[in-house]
Amino acid sequence: MALALKEEDLKLMLAAKTHIGTKNSNPEMRRYIWRRSEDGSNILHLGKTWEKLMLAARIVVAIENPEDVVVISARKFGQRAVFKYAQYTGASYVGGRYTPGTFTNQLTRNFLEPRLLIITDPISDSQPILESSYCNIPVVSLCNADNELKHVDVAIPCNNIEKKSIALMYWFLAREVLRMRGTISRAEPWNIMVDLFMYRDPDDVEKAQQAQVEAAAAAEATEEFVQDDKVTEWGAEDFQTAGTAAVPPVAGAAVPQAAMYENWQAGTPATTAPTNTDGSMY
Repeated sequence: MALALKEEDLKLMLAAKTHIGTKNSNPEMRRYIWRRSEDGSNILHLGKTWEKLMLAARIVVAIENPEDVVVISARKFGQRAVFKYAQYTGASYVGGRYTPGTFTNQLTRNFLEPRLLIITDPISDSQPILESSYCNIPVVSLCNADNELKHVDVAIPCNNIEKKSIALMYWFLAREVLRMRGTISRAEPWNIMVDLFMYRDPDDVEKAQQAQVEAAAAAEATEEFVQDDKVTEWGAEDFQTAGTAAVPPVAGAAVPQAAMYENWQAGTPATTAPTNTDGSMY
């Protein structure tokens, strides 16, 4: 089946710890919990996660105007994910602090009238969920084991705390939306990496850039040292480029005639040996 969970996608979900939930659980989320691990964490059912993900993708595709879908994340780990999702699918996004009244007060500067909300965390994004209930806006949310499902229409059970899990969920959702729209082929893998959806700490980025600068400086210094080490003796290059005329002939060695008699002023070797007025060489 085309929409079934594949082994490659399952491995990505396991690597991103999408199935690892919180230790506490909400009664409304128990239907999505498979079992409890040894450390007390709830393990989510990845089969149901994939089913709800496909349902959310079909809801998004049913909306004609992509800008009527608003993706929201007040959690910093999901701000880059919602931005990249909006970039590839054409949706609107609200990253960072949500301004109260965005959906209910027409006098606000960023007033929006969406037809669908996609929420990263029902706890940190409780204000837009509450306002959506006033406007009858359906809500799709990433929900952990302890989240409350009040005013949430479609809950996607996953780990919405880990940055890798959040990035992977939005990457899956964007890929399936584009596949259902016919923008990309389902037979070929999507050429966009999951890393683009992941949150990057500014301190880590600065450290990586500093390491690259130091590595480039070290490589340049090593190259200059190698070039300087080629000249082992002072004046060796001048001695080599002075020409063979500066080297005294060795006894018994054959010396070319053109090299013995050289016109230094003209800079070119003489074609014939000089002779005296009486016709003799010396």
